Amino acid sequence: MYKKSKNNRFKKSSSSSSRFKRRNSSRSFSRRSRSAFRGKKIDPARFINKAVMDEGIDVIKIENEFQDFDLDSRLKQIISLRGYKTPTPIQDKAIPEAIKGVDVVGVANTGTGKTAAFLLPLINKIILNPKEKVLIVTPTRELALQIDEEFRLFTKGLKIFSVYCVGGLSIRKQISSLRRRQYNAIIGTPGRLRDLIGRKAINLSNINNIVLDEADRMLDMGFIHDTRFIMNLMPKERQVLFFSATMSSKIDGLIKEFLRDPIKISVKTRDTAKNIEQNIVKIGRGENKLDILSNLLHKEELRKVLIFGRTKHGVERLSRILSGKGFKAQSIHGNKNNSQRQKALRLFKENHAQILVATDVAARGLDINNISHVINYDVPATYTNYVHRIGRTGRMDKKGMALTFIEDR
Repeated sequence: MYKKSKNNRFKKSSSSSSRFKRRNSSRSFSRRSRSAFRGKKIDPARFINKAVMDEGIDVIKIENEFQDFDLDSRLKQIISLRGYKTPTPIQDKAIPEAIKGVDVVGVANTGTGKTAAFLLPLINKIILNPKEKVLIVTPTRELALQIDEEFRLFTKGLKIFSVYCVGGLSIRKQISSLRRRQYNAIIGTPGRLRDLIGRKAINLSNINNIVLDEADRMLDMGFIHDTRFIMNLMPKERQVLFFSATMSSKIDGLIKEFLRDPIKISVKTRDTAKNIEQNIVKIGRGENKLDILSNLLHKEELRKVLIFGRTKHGVERLSRILSGKGFKAQSIHGNKNNSQRQKALRLFKENHAQILVATDVAARGLDINNISHVINYDVPATYTNYVHRIGRTGRMDKKGMALTFIEDR
C-alpha cells in the first residue's frame, strides 16, 4: 500500500470522595502522563509490523455457536436477529463460565467482542430473576454510552432497563431516573457513581453483580480509590466480571482484592491484532509534519481516519487546521462537554466526517466500524497506550493500518 519514498519516509518490516479531590487527582494524572512521556522512549521498531491475514495463524478454536449457550430462548432470538451466529474466542470461553455465576477475568485484544461476553450472561440472569441488578463500571463516558446502547439492543422488548450515569451530564436527571425508573442495570464512570452513592441515589447493598471493564485503564486514570470505594460497599456475595485488554502486576493485585477464585480466560496471542499493518512515517529535518499529514490524508485509501494527539489543545488545533484545509474533521478531548463529544463521535461513526482527531480518551473500548487508518500524530506515552490506540482499526478480523509519526532528529 505504501511505497518507500526517496527520503525513506515509510519503513516496511517483514513482519475520590469530592470533586476537588478528583480534580486534583486528574491533574496529578496529567502530570504523571507528561512525565512518563518525557521519561520513556518506545523503540520505533515496535511500531512496525506486517499484517497477517492467514486464518491458520493465531487461531483459537471456537467450541460453541450462540444457540449452544444456556441462555433464555428470548435472548437467543434477539442474538439471532442481530446477526450473531458464531461467538468470538472471548465470548466462546467467557459466556459459559459467567452463566454459572462464578467470577471471571477475561483478557482479550480490543475489538474482539468483550462487551457481549459480559452483557449476555448478566441479561440472562436478569431474565431468570427480574429483581437482579447489575453495575457496570467503565473508565470513560464514551465507553459507558457504548455499553448502554448495546445493553438496550440486547434487551429490546424484554422490559429490562438501564440508567446511564456519567459526568458531564445533569446529575439531577440521573438522580431522577434512579429514583423513578424500574431499572436492572446502572452503567457509569467511577467518579459520577461515587457522587450518586454519596447522594444516596444508588444503594449498592442490593446490587450483587458488577462488571469492571477496561480495568487497567481505570488504574491509569486514577480511579482506583473510587473503584475500591464502590466495591467495598457491595455485598460480599456477588459476581464480579473483570475485563481488560492488558494485564499487569497491579491488575493482578486488584484481582486478588476484588474477586474470589476467578476463572481466568485469556485469548490474547499477541500484543496487537494480527490484521493491523503497522508502520512509521519519518519526519526528516526541515520537513513539515503537518504537510506530510495533509498529503497522506488526500490518499484515496485513507477513507476513515482516527488521528491521536498528546494534548487537548494540540488536538483541537490540529482539527481546526485540517478543517481549514477542506477536510471533514471533528475532534474529541477532555475540554469538550458530553454533547460535543457525542456529536463528534456520531458524525464520525455515520461517515459525515472523514477524520476524528482525539486524545487518548478515544483509545479505549470505542467500537467504530470500518476505521481504515489510525495515525499517531504524536507518539503515545506508553506502549500500552499504543496498543489501545491502534486497536480502533482492524476490528473483528477486518484489515487495518496504523501509522506512527517519528521525528528523525
